Amino acid sequence: MNTTNAKTLIERTARRSVWASVVVNLALAVMQITVGLFAHSQALVSDGVHSLSDLLSDIVALFATHFSRQTADDKHPYGHRRFENAASLALGLLLSVGGGVMVFSAVQKFYHPNPAPVHHSALWVAAIALIAKESLFRYMLAMAKKARSGLLIANAWHARSDAASSMVAIVGIIGSLLGIPLFDPLAALIVGAMVGGVGIKFAYHALQDLMDAAADDETLNRIKSTVITVSGVLGYHDLRTRKTGDNVFVDIHIEVSANLTVVAGHNIAVAVRNALLNIENIADVMVHIDPVKENE
Repeated sequence: MNTTNAKTLIERTARRSVWASVVVNLALAVMQITVGLFAHSQALVSDGVHSLSDLLSDIVALFATHFSRQTADDKHPYGHRRFENAASLALGLLLSVGGGVMVFSAVQKFYHPNPAPVHHSALWVAAIALIAKESLFRYMLAMAKKARSGLLIANAWHARSDAASSMVAIVGIIGSLLGIPLFDPLAALIVGAMVGGVGIKFAYHALQDLMDAAADDETLNRIKSTVITVSGVLGYHDLRTRKTGDNVFVDIHIEVSANLTVVAGHNIAVAVRNALLNIENIADVMVHIDPVKENE
């Protein structure tokens, strides 16, 4: 499979996975919040808000992906990929605030507990949510392995981690049904903290990328090992990378023999650029040639 077909498969698989997540999280959010309010379970409502946050994340991903892949123009010569970072920052801030409100509301319940007992229907819905999230994880993982995409595999495991909030909600609801009413707001507090933590993580990474953070160590090591294997490259220096969305831009100085012609040096630079563009998520490469005397 060539690079173009591989990227097309990954993009198509990613869209199908995201849309599946949208459908599941929309259904869960509506069911959990509605039943949670009816059953007087703050833990289930909080888990529903968590599902809603995942839904918002999916929508932002679809929205940002559409706009960030628009071609470069006169006003945006480097493209529109930072749209994704800006959207992630906004989503992260929203989730952080939402998680904080959930934690505050749960703490208030400790001082002013709800006199109405939790209805057993909350437990059934929480169990359905747990099964649905586990099924979503297995589907997304299968799709990711089909596309042979490490990024999609990581996203699938993120979906598996969301099931933890449903498990927390189940424990809280069971505790409340067993006559320990504080278990329900305690579970809501934990879920709220989880949502807030995800929001802070989203915002932090988006802010880092907006500030031109470098690529991760694994990508840097792949760049270094790839460059040095290109025929004609004697060394390199001033390697710089910056992230824009999920893409990486590379600037690098390569050292070539001073005895080469301009055309030969240019061909080596092109070979370096093409080799680096085969690395996943590298969008563009700028190569500068530095002549050196081989006997020095």
